[in-house]
Amino acid sequence: MVINGVEYFEPYKNKETDKIYWLTPIEETVGEHLFSFDLQKVYNLFADYPWKLSKEEKELFDSENPYWFEFFQDRQ
Repeated sequence: MVINGVEYFEPYKNKETDKIYWLTPIEETVGEHLFSFDLQKVYNLFADYPWKLSKEEKELFDSENPYWFEFFQDRQ
């Protein structure tokens, strides 16, 4: 799968009911956690959360990923 010129392995969801896709680039870099809501726009967890997410995206992300919500409490 290619998104914005970057090739990824098959996207996956942590749970079948999740809305968020997690992405792994073919040319993987250490420590990157990439995700997408629509397989069009890709977010980098450490660089973009929560600032580049819409209010609705952040709410969805937080509900599906309580670990990361807690991890980034200082960014709330």
